[in-house]
Parts: sequence; structure tokens; C-alpha cells
Amino acid sequence: MAKKPNFSEALEYHEKPRPGKIEIRATKPTITQSDLSLAYTPGVAEPCLVIADDPNTAFRYTNRGNLVAVVSNGSAVLGLGNIGALASKPVMEGKAVLFKRFADIDVFDLEIDAADPDDVVRFCEMLAPTVGGINLEDIKAPECFYIEKTLRDRLDIPVFHDDQHGTAIIGGAAFLNALELTGRNIAETRVVFAGAGAAGVASARFFIQLGVSPENLLMIDSRGVIHSDRDDLTEIKTEFAVDTAARTLEDAFVGADAFVGVSVAGTVTKEMVKLMADDPIVFALANPDPEITYPDAKAAREDVIMATGRSDYPNQVNNVLGFPFIFRGALDVKARGVSEGMKIAAANALADLAREPVPDSVLRAYDLHQLSFGPEYLIPKPFDPRVLWKVAPAVAKTAIDEGLARANIDDFDVYRTELQTRFRASHALINSITIRAREEPKRVAFPQADDVRIIRAARRVSDEGIARPILLGDLDRILELAETAGISLDGMEILDPSSDTSERKRYAGVLEELRRDRGMSLHEARHRVVDPNMYACLMVREGAADAVLGGLNTYYPETIRPALQVLQVQEGRSIVSSVYLVVVGGRPLFFTDCAVNIQPSAEQLAEIALAAVETVEKSFDRDPRVAFISYSDFGSAGGEEPARVRRAVELFRHARPDIPVDGEMQADTAVVADLLKARRAGGPLDRAANVLVFPNLTAANASYKLLNRLANAEVIGPILSGLSKTVHVLQRDASVNDVVNMTAIAVAEAQRLSA
Repeated sequence: MAKKPNFSEALEYHEKPRPGKIEIRATKPTITQSDLSLAYTPGVAEPCLVIADDPNTAFRYTNRGNLVAVVSNGSAVLGLGNIGALASKPVMEGKAVLFKRFADIDVFDLEIDAADPDDVVRFCEMLAPTVGGINLEDIKAPECFYIEKTLRDRLDIPVFHDDQHGTAIIGGAAFLNALELTGRNIAETRVVFAGAGAAGVASARFFIQLGVSPENLLMIDSRGVIHSDRDDLTEIKTEFAVDTAARTLEDAFVGADAFVGVSVAGTVTKEMVKLMADDPIVFALANPDPEITYPDAKAAREDVIMATGRSDYPNQVNNVLGFPFIFRGALDVKARGVSEGMKIAAANALADLAREPVPDSVLRAYDLHQLSFGPEYLIPKPFDPRVLWKVAPAVAKTAIDEGLARANIDDFDVYRTELQTRFRASHALINSITIRAREEPKRVAFPQADDVRIIRAARRVSDEGIARPILLGDLDRILELAETAGISLDGMEILDPSSDTSERKRYAGVLEELRRDRGMSLHEARHRVVDPNMYACLMVREGAADAVLGGLNTYYPETIRPALQVLQVQEGRSIVSSVYLVVVGGRPLFFTDCAVNIQPSAEQLAEIALAAVETVEKSFDRDPRVAFISYSDFGSAGGEEPARVRRAVELFRHARPDIPVDGEMQADTAVVADLLKARRAGGPLDRAANVLVFPNLTAANASYKLLNRLANAEVIGPILSGLSKTVHVLQRDASVNDVVNMTAIAVAEAQRLSA
């Protein structure tokens, strides 16, 4: 359970190091006078005139297409009530943070001092040219219904009141999956709603859209069941009046299949839950305290399927699963609104996603060992990154199909990849390698298979057709881990190197023959071959596997040493070297050598650079621009190292005159185009380098690790080259996603070496 912040901690969080939670940053250069003349006068006149002639071009030349206004008058702030516009600002800033964090959408939070709903409407109408969509927030009922409906009728951009529809959509997704688990027909399911405010009314309407029959839905307000004999009903409540003998909440519970609470804490008792039908569905969504607690509901009925709005219980109905991704899809097709069909598409996408295997990154985020579709996992977790590229495309496609889109998406597979790349900059680079791997999957040996991360990754690469995994390790331990995690091992080869098999004896003989001149006896070889790292390398040497991916729970030398002992280097190579892909702010850089050679000579540096260039060209399909790094800029300082680096540059140029290369140079010169231009005008590199060759292991290793930890850079590697067979080493803290990516890289390289 997440730690609840105390008041002083929360205040300090909002105050320091600068007040508030959001800021505005320029997205274009503003350094020179020329930059400013383009950003403002006189250059800005050109897009203004184009937009005046064609208003739709505002989406091309301004940020309107990725900008949402979060608008509130502070009249119904969750858990705080009518605290007013100014006091609601921290909440609206928080909403802006969620839009940015989960869907990369920019937000203006606009708190308006307007109690009159017509004033809110008029404000939003005047605001509409600025933004691509409006998220109404924390506006009390019934005014919120009028405001949203009026704006949807008048404006041609998405208008979405999250307090209404967020709970409805997420709850609807959970409800669909609860029906699936209990085998119910939605049209025959009897549902009780407690709470006739914004969320209750919108949720009830949405459940009817999903297929609940109106006559099977009972709504309860503060005066009891909304029935057809009542004479105190508003126009909205009349919509839910039914002919029934039930008058109280307890009456409504008798024989009910499902309960949805969006009211207040403590309104439901254990006795009420006991009155429900078999396998009851109870969604107690009042926040922060539900209508009935999870423990009490479970104590009342073991067969209950329960959801709340809390993160410390299963099945949290959290609005953050909805609004960022609904707006993302709507904005990307420049939708004129958010239809009921788009909301239903979002709910169905969420429900479908919950039935898919849960990635390791999500399990780690929630400190879980296992999570799969069932009574305690009806909807995805908020930190599941897949929600973005599941929900947004579903919403966008529906907008297109319904004629609400100004722009079309021709290829939704490409669109999903773009969404993934938006948040994982390395995705586009890895995606092409993964596609290549699937064309000819290779056998990959995993010598650390007694780690659940390897088992999860092996399942993924097998299911996705990337590789044919071979799991090496203690057989009983592997089977136990797989069973505990609920992972099927079907279709995978499992080998225990400690088993006294004829193959193990043969491998021992091969090892003894290879290392005989180094004093290794057959007895020692039989002992050494039990090591999964050694066994895997011998498998590759003997053709029983195509690649090795190890190192997850052993130190680097333990993994690479067996490879160096039993595998030859490639023809034309004298050393093995490594490359790391380091993605900083969406910019891919290739660092070499960060893992193998401690103090390479000039000749070795040139060889390391040549190997890195080959990896960049053949594996990542990029045009390399090479910089040799030192503490000196083009002879500005003396010493052994700059001289050695300059010699390496000469050797590299002789070997690959077609590749732009320069050095020796300082690291900032290499990666900042303006510095490179100023310090080396007319030099061989016409723009910043993307391949950095470091003079020693300390510099290379420290550079990528500092960027990883301090700049939140994505790091993939080490990618080894120079061996005649494919062997790669994982970092000890690698995630399942890292293992999958490295497997794809290993398969692609094995394809290349066998071609």
C-alpha cells in the first residue's frame, strides 16, 4: 500500500524547489536573435495569415492539437466540497500532471470564479480557439450536466466532464469483466446504484449503453429508491424511475446481481451483501472511504467480486485509466467531440487489456509477484504503460468511424508504435530489430533460468515469435518458479546442466580438448561444464543453440569468461567489445566500449569503433557519426591519452573513409552541435555525433551509468561483438522488458552471423 503523505510532506512537495507542480517550456530554440525573429515578430506573421485563411491549420502551426484546458469553478472538489476556484488550483494542477505523465498532453489549468453555470459555458466558448479539448472538473451537480451538454452542442472540440464519465467508463470496463467471470448476461443482470450525483447518473446511463436493461436498474438517492410513485424527482432522476415495491437500499439489495456505489462511506452493511444473488458484484466507489470496506464485503460473502476507488485493495476504479487516453485518441484525429461510442470503445479496450498477461514492469511497480485476469484483477493497473496504446487507438478509430474526426489514421499498427515510442524512445529502434527477429526465430539459451524474470521473458519471446528459448538451470527450481508465477512452460526446452547426461559428458570432453594447453584436466572440465554459463556457451559452439543471453544474476566476468574460453573471435577481429544504446530525451546515442576493454591501445580503439559502427548500421539501421572522446579538444591539451586517441582516429579513417569521424574531442563538443560548429568549423562532422568512442573503460562505464541514473536515460546493452557466435550479457538489474529487447537483438545478430 502506498504511503499516505503527512500534511507537512504534502505542503513541502507543492512548495519546493519551485511552487506548484507544472511549468511551461519552449519547444523551439530561443537562443539567438534569429530564433526570436522566427518565434515572434516578424516571422510569426506567416502562420497567423495561414491560420486566418484556413482555421484547421492551427493544428499544424500551434500547440492547439496537443493542448487541453482543465476547467473548474471548485464547486465540488473530491472529498473537499465547494472550496472555490482558488483553493481548487492544486487539484487542477495535479490533473495537468496526470495528462502529461500518462499521455504526453499539455494542459492549461483554469480555475474560474463563476458560480453561474452560464458563465462557465460562456468562458469555455471564448476559450475554445486556444485548445484542442476541454476537461471539466469538480463542478457540482446538477449544473455539471447542463454545462457539459450545452458545450457539447455548441463546440466542435472534445468536451468531457471526468467526474461523470471517468468513473462510468472505468467502472463499466470492470463490470464487463465481472460479468464474464460470473457468467451473467448483461441484459438480465439486476444492478443497484447508490448515489444520484454526477458520477452516479453518468455511470447508470453508461451501464444502460453497455446493455443493462433500464427495468433492471434501481437507483437510490438520499431519500431512498427512485420509483415511479415519487413526486419529488428532478427531470434527471425521473429518467431512472421504475415500477418497484423496493423503497430502501436494503430492499434493493434483495436478489440483486450487482451494486455500484458512488455515494458516501458506510451506507452498505454485511447483511445487505448477504441478501444479494450468488457471485455478487460489489463496486463500492465512494472516496476515500467506500460504502462497505473490502474486508467487510469479503467477510460477508466469500464469492463476492469487489472493486473500490482505493489503491490498497484489488480492482481500483481509478479515473486516470480513462481521461488521458481518451483525450489522446481524440486529439490525434482532431475529433469534434467525445461520443458515447468513443466511451464504450475505451471501456472495451480496458476490459480486453485486463485479460492479457501482465508485464513485469507493472508487477514491479506494484511490488507483486503475480497478477492475472480474475476476481482480483478486473481492470488494468494505472501504471500499466499498455493502456495508452490500447485505449487511444480504440477511441481514435471510433471517432473516425463515426465521422467525428478531422484527420484520418491510415495504419493503426504504425500509430500504436508511435504511441509506444512517445514514452519509450528506444521502442522505434528495437521494434525494427524485433520484426527482423520474428522472420527467423533462433534458439536462445538462458543460463540464469532460475530467475522469474527470465521465465517471464522466455514466455513472451516464445509467444511473440521472437525466439525459441532454452532454459538452463535447476529443473525443480524452474518448475516451481513457473508454477508460482502462473507461467506455462509449454513449447520451451528446459535443461539441467547438473544432470548426468551423455550430452554433458560430451561437452566436458570438448571443453577439456579446448583448454588442454591451459592445463585443464578432464576431471576439471566435468566440474566446469556444470556451470550454466559454460554449458550454454558450449551449446552454441556445438550448434545446439544459436545464441546465449546470460548475466542476470551473475557478475559480468563470470558470464563472459566462458565465452572467451570456448568461442573464437570473428575473422578480422582481435578483441571483443561492447556497445550500449543510450537514449537521452528521445535522442539515441551509442556508447563504446563500456564493458570489456579497460585501457585499449590506439589500434584497439579503432577496432572498437569499427565494431560499433557495424552494430549501428546493421542492427539499428542508422547512419553513424563517430566522435572519439578525450579530455582534449583537437590538440588543445597534451598527454598520452589525446595522442593515442588521435592515432585511433587516423586508423579508423583509413579503414572506413566513408564514415564521418573526428576527434580527439571533449564529450560536450561531440554531442552539442553548436559547440562542435564553434570549436571545429568546417570539420568532418557536420552535426553532432551519435557514436561515442571512449578512451578507457572507466570513462565509458561512468558516462552511461550517470546518464541512466541522473538523466533517466534509457539504456540497452551491453551488445557484444567480435565473437564468432552470439553471446550477450544482461545487466543484473535488467527488467523483463530489457531481457526481451536483448533477446531480439541476440536473434538478429545470430541471423546475421549465420547468413
